Amino acid sequence: MEIDVANITAHFSDRVQRLVIFDPLYRLENKKTTDNSNRPIDYFSLGLLALLFFFENMLLRNHKTGAMELAEFYQRLNHDELDLDCSGYEKLARDVIEVFRPSSGKRNSRSFYDWNSRREETVYYSILKANRYDSKSSVQYYTLDEQGLELIFATREYFSEFQVSINQLLLRKQLERGQFWGALRQIDEMRVAVETLEERIIRIRHEIQRNIVSEQTYLRYREIVEEIHLRLSREDQEFEELQSFIGETRERLSYERKTYKDQKAYELIIRIDTELGAVHHQHGQLLRESIELKTTALQAAQESLYYAGIDSFNFQKEITEPLFSAPLPLTAARTLVEPFLYLERKEQWSPLSVFARQRIDRRRRDEGLEVFLQALDEEADTLRREAFRQNYRRFMQIILAAMGSGAMINLEEVIAYCQENEEIKLLQSRPFYDFWILLHQASPIEVGGEYPALHKSILGAALELLPEQVRSLNVIEQEKVLTIGRRYSIRNMELRLELDEDVI
Repeated sequence: MEIDVANITAHFSDRVQRLVIFDPLYRLENKKTTDNSNRPIDYFSLGLLALLFFFENMLLRNHKTGAMELAEFYQRLNHDELDLDCSGYEKLARDVIEVFRPSSGKRNSRSFYDWNSRREETVYYSILKANRYDSKSSVQYYTLDEQGLELIFATREYFSEFQVSINQLLLRKQLERGQFWGALRQIDEMRVAVETLEERIIRIRHEIQRNIVSEQTYLRYREIVEEIHLRLSREDQEFEELQSFIGETRERLSYERKTYKDQKAYELIIRIDTELGAVHHQHGQLLRESIELKTTALQAAQESLYYAGIDSFNFQKEITEPLFSAPLPLTAARTLVEPFLYLERKEQWSPLSVFARQRIDRRRRDEGLEVFLQALDEEADTLRREAFRQNYRRFMQIILAAMGSGAMINLEEVIAYCQENEEIKLLQSRPFYDFWILLHQASPIEVGGEYPALHKSILGAALELLPEQVRSLNVIEQEKVLTIGRRYSIRNMELRLELDEDVI
């Protein structure tokens, strides 16, 4: 049976184009550069790491990634593998970016002989493309171009781990270009990827129930479950953004149905919206299962591991027999038994407790004693009120001294007066601010004439200091907030005295 040559050479140009995207990695491999310790630098692996770095930033929607960010990534990734300083890492990052995106502005290319068309062909490809430019700092940011994404997708690990994320990126590209039939096919591939991920989660659930026999195994499965949950959360956010984008496109096409082509595009976008919603719902169920797997299944596995250890422990075999079968030194026997003993308990008291204040909670039925206690409380309250009256009298003296011959002053000016006259301790006491708040609550205060109740109040001693021509006292709150030290803050207040003109 003869081989059909035409079938072998068909699409030869397309196959070459898929292969030449690896050329930048091999050009990096041919670089012969050493670090400060004369050790060769593996440019090939660093180039692949750069592609993965830009791809991860695309997934995280971080659009500001350039040479400096790549250099910081290399430096953070390094653990004494490379002996380079900060400038060395920056040069390394710029060399890698230079290979993926030449500074000359020309795209990478490769010439070859096409065995299908029988002529010389040249294919062009672009791994990195300019994303944004910061004109203030003259910094260029980059992102993966289409061939760069294809190169990432060709690596098996990321192709299997991020299949749904890859499909989401390609779906958005196809929707932006209006390739609705390709978008439908992409959603079908996405559905297959979600079903594959569902099978993997089921398999992991069964493995957790069967294979967790040690703490190391538990920690390993916990990391796997957390990684799956984090990736599903990011993919769920991308699904919501895709559906929002499709909703906007659907609304826009609903007003542009003028031709048969427009009507067909509108029907396709409705179908895309429906099928993507179904895939999103299926993916949302996986997200809920990952939450349950993270909370319930792992916790049950940890508890079963704990109780399995308790059930498998035999005190007779593990403790008693080793202790009595072979004579052990006293220190060794104590070390063997110590984990199973109670913690040391020691009751002691301090001689100082004899002189400490004693609290007596006994209740007596003696009515005379109850009346005596009530009298003590009233006496303490009277003493406390008198102390407040004297404090407020002193505060009013300071306010009047700061006011001088005027009839108006605000709290900010009083604070400045206290600071100038070394009354800092006054500003650190709570009653000073309580006095201003009390004046504001009682304002306006009529002080002219005879007011027996006013003079007996807690403010009476302070108001007695006011001049005879003062008829009333007003305290008005202002907008500015005063901060005094780290403990107190209060709104500024204006204290105004209204004078009786007849007395003057």
